[in-house]
Amino acid sequence: MESRPPLPPFTLESARQKVQAAEDAWNTRDPVRVSLAYTPDTEWRNRADFVNGREQVVEFLSRKWVRELDYRLKKELWAFMDNRIAVRFEYEWHDDAGQWFRSHGNENWEFAENGLMRKRFASINDQPIKESERKFHWAR
Repeated sequence: MESRPPLPPFTLESARQKVQAAEDAWNTRDPVRVSLAYTPDTEWRNRADFVNGREQVVEFLSRKWVRELDYRLKKELWAFMDNRIAVRFEYEWHDDAGQWFRSHGNENWEFAENGLMRKRFASINDQPIKESERKFHWAR
């Protein structure tokens, strides 16, 4: 059986580790790598999109990162309890016309006993910004 430590129930330290691992993985912009942190039957709501299972996660993220260029993400632990974690996040990206955006949001996560994420619910708002207003600058 697959396992992705740290495992629930979470402590402050293990919840922070889980959030950092998610941030690191998403910043690779590798849909397959990211999908492996989720259960095979994972359920997502991302904005108005509903995604079910790893195959759909890969398809969704592949489309996302073709549209959201030079994506850079920061996540912050907001709360945790037992097998659940809540995070707030910001990420920056630009479209193919060169318009930059900062996307703000919250995610609620639920984990299986093996540490894979079973449910992910994300609420996100986009704010157009000037390139000079970017906060996140690091190499891919």
